[in-house]
Amino acid sequence: MITVWGEGRGLRVVWLLEEMGLPYRLRQVDLFKGAENDPEFMAVNPGGFIPAMTDSDVTMVESIAIMEYLTGRYGPTPLAPKPLDPAFPLYQQFLHLGEAGLATAAYYVLGANHFAPADQRDNWTARQALRGFESRMRLVTRQLARAPYMAGNAFTAADISVSYALLLSKRAGGIVLDEPTKAYLARTTARDAYKRALDVCTATRDSAPD
Repeated sequence: MITVWGEGRGLRVVWLLEEMGLPYRLRQVDLFKGAENDPEFMAVNPGGFIPAMTDSDVTMVESIAIMEYLTGRYGPTPLAPKPLDPAFPLYQQFLHLGEAGLATAAYYVLGANHFAPADQRDNWTARQALRGFESRMRLVTRQLARAPYMAGNAFTAADISVSYALLLSKRAGGIVLDEPTKAYLARTTARDAYKRALDVCTATRDSAPD
């Protein structure tokens, strides 16, 4: 049985599992209580961050790596174009851009806006993160002017990656999405698999912005 440890970026993994129809369970991890107080989780990921995934004798962390593992181990799946598919380069680019270029930057903007002391929220690092997010979003907006999804005409795991980053940006504050991007996010999150993922990821669902 595949076990996903923690929500947060674990939503990407749960969403993908729902799209692929694979059995799994979500094991909650409460980082606010401190991962060090959850010895079972720390035995899985001594780094203490989420998500992690266990699948029989396989243990992995990092949401994008987990997604690549799942599509590779349990594919083939149209959610992951093959290397010779013309959609593959865009798929790879946006699968990784969703985390490295977008979600990481949005995470630091969110942290500054919601968790930093009031006199430290408008700082150089937060402004740099916001500029980084906005520069990478230009790639997303250019792609949406060309096609409905990140890899072209079909929904793929790259859209799960990017959509999670956009959902995170809505919570961050100070990040404004244009109308085509809002329409794209409405399109991806209207999928039944996303709705099922939210039914499982209740903490994410209950904290989601309007």
